[in-house]
Amino acid sequence: MDLSILNTLKQNIADVMIGNESTIELLLTAILANGHILLEDVPGTGKTVLAKALARSIDAEFGRIQFTPDLLPSDVTGLNYFDAKKGEFVFAKGPAFCNILLADEINRATPKTQSSLLECMAERQITVDGVTRPLKEPFLVIATQNPLETLGTFPLPEAQMDRFLMRVSMAPLSADEELALIQRFLTEEPLLALRPVLSRQDISALRQECRNVYVHPELLTCIVSLIQATRKHPDIACGVSPRGTLAFVRASQACAMVCGRSFVVPEDLRKMALPVLAHRITPASGFAGDRTTRQLAEDILTREILPSTAVPTEHWAERQAPCC
Repeated sequence: MDLSILNTLKQNIADVMIGNESTIELLLTAILANGHILLEDVPGTGKTVLAKALARSIDAEFGRIQFTPDLLPSDVTGLNYFDAKKGEFVFAKGPAFCNILLADEINRATPKTQSSLLECMAERQITVDGVTRPLKEPFLVIATQNPLETLGTFPLPEAQMDRFLMRVSMAPLSADEELALIQRFLTEEPLLALRPVLSRQDISALRQECRNVYVHPELLTCIVSLIQATRKHPDIACGVSPRGTLAFVRASQACAMVCGRSFVVPEDLRKMALPVLAHRITPASGFAGDRTTRQLAEDILTREILPSTAVPTEHWAERQAPCC
């Protein structure tokens, strides 16, 4: 498949987003790896605009939920109601029945409402009153939250965090980028001018192609060693789960594909380590969701676990011959 359409998608989003090139690449990586993404940053940094720019760039159904403390699970998944004209119960689909779902300020909803996303994020289906309904493919959740404001919020539980492929933040703008931002939005609204450049079928084909990206056995061993180190480190109470292991492999394959390669290299592992693994680590001190806890998890990864994990020198593009 022609991977130039990835560059077309990236450029289409960049027509709205100033800077944040690395964040856009991580967003594309999450799409190819068939994973969900948590955008965590302070208000006004462009999290919602980025999600909308992606949705407008793909010919797919977009849904948005503004999470608030009074939001109910049925407001997310839908509910059965009695239709007097038909004389029977009818199911009204919730906004989660879409291709790209923006869960804005997800940590403002109660844990009961947050848990309504667990099934659809992990299994791509929604069960209401004993009836299971599959979601359309592709299905992607882009959630946002403010890591500084805690008043009226509910920290995401570990089970919810583990279902996000990666957690990323928006990159700060330089002086030149901020000036370009003003000039771009001074008289126009670029988001409204965006047109789709990919179809749902294109996304499905790209995801299938991503599964074929080659990962050398030595790199697979390196991944296992890295994951095992998070479970044995004395300063980590809970390490990366097996779901996180598979997520790390998929993200590394997708990262290589975004870079235009058909094979994974050690740099892909280093690039994916923080966004994919840090939010899956629970340090022995602190509590989940705290910003200092996040920094502690990232420090353990970057200063101790990653440097101590040996990466041998190999020809990463070489495929070993199958065993007879």
